[in-house]
Order: sequence, then structure tokens, then C-alpha cells
Amino acid sequence: MSRRILRGATWLALVLALTACAGQHVKHSPPDADALSRQVVREQALAAQSAWTLRGRLGVSDGHDGGSGSLEWSQHDRQFRFSVHAPVTGKTWTLSGGPGHVVLEGLRDAAIAGDDASALLERELGWRVPVAELVAWARGARASGVAQIEFRADGLPAQIDQAGWKVQFLDYDPAHDPPLPSKIFAAKGSYKVRLSIREWTLE
Repeated sequence: MSRRILRGATWLALVLALTACAGQHVKHSPPDADALSRQVVREQALAAQSAWTLRGRLGVSDGHDGGSGSLEWSQHDRQFRFSVHAPVTGKTWTLSGGPGHVVLEGLRDAAIAGDDASALLERELGWRVPVAELVAWARGARASGVAQIEFRADGLPAQIDQAGWKVQFLDYDPAHDPPLPSKIFAAKGSYKVRLSIREWTLE
């Protein structure tokens, strides 16, 4: 399958939809003890909600090629199912598994197995997507390891810098407690990942 999946108008529309929200809550606050304490409490609450599903759109780019499609991502503790549907081609591929073993289906006649989700996506699609870290980032939390964080005026995370990625939270869905991100833009050099989340389901 070509790495140039759903390029052009679809990708441009997703970029415009996300960047239109970038001006909201632009005031960022440096972390202080109170803000960090509230974030720790928030992350503990999120960790307790270990089974969830998000539905929306995913866009990726390496500065030259890009792709996008509708996304359904289900997470149950450390097991996941990451399904992307390309409306132009009508094809759907699914990445599923957990630590140490993942399977990519829908690209070839036979399933493709690997031991790392991010490495498998990059090898087969040319997509640089930090899957393990996105489990935390998608919910506005820090992944394991060193991270820097900034907050919006309302106390929710505005940006997380971690593992070389700058993750910006452009909007939140306040219908959940704690609120969950609805628009995320992550960049590492020329690599970019955008999530526009239409629906969260907590199980």
C-alpha cells in the first residue's frame, strides 16, 4: 500500500479544522506546586479509567507525505485496538495487541506481526506515531518518563513536552470528569500527528 494515503483535500481540511481552535485558551501558565498537584490527582483519576474508546479522525505527516482517516481506538489496560478507515479507498486497517506483541491487519492478504506498535506502523506505512505515549497524551496526561507541562487558564494541560514531542491540547470535552481532550496536535521535528476526537466512551 502506498504511504500517500488520503492526501490532499482531506489532509488540508483536517489541518484547518484543528488549527482553527489553536487560538482558544492561548494563555499558558508555568507549572507551580498547586497546578502540578492538581495534575497528579487528575492523572490518578484517568489511570483508574483503564478501559475506554475514542472515535474521531487521525492525521499524520512527515513534512512531505501525509495521511488521514477515521479512527476508532479501544484501550483495555495495556491491550489496544487501533482501527483506521480510509474513506477514499474504502479500506480499513487495524493494529491491535499489547506490550511485546502487535498485529497489523488489512494492509496485506496476511496479518503482519511485530513487537512494537510504533515501529510496525513506521515500517509498513511510513507513519511516525508514538503509540505507547499517545495512550497517556490522548487523555491529557503525561506518559512515563521525564516531561514538562504547561497549563491553560482553566488549569487543564495546554502542552506537554516529552520524548522529543511537543503535544498541544487545543480543546477539551467538558462532558467528562475529568475533562478529556477533543483536539490534539503533536509534533517532533517534521513529524506531526493530529487527533480530532468526536466521542469518548469510558467503560
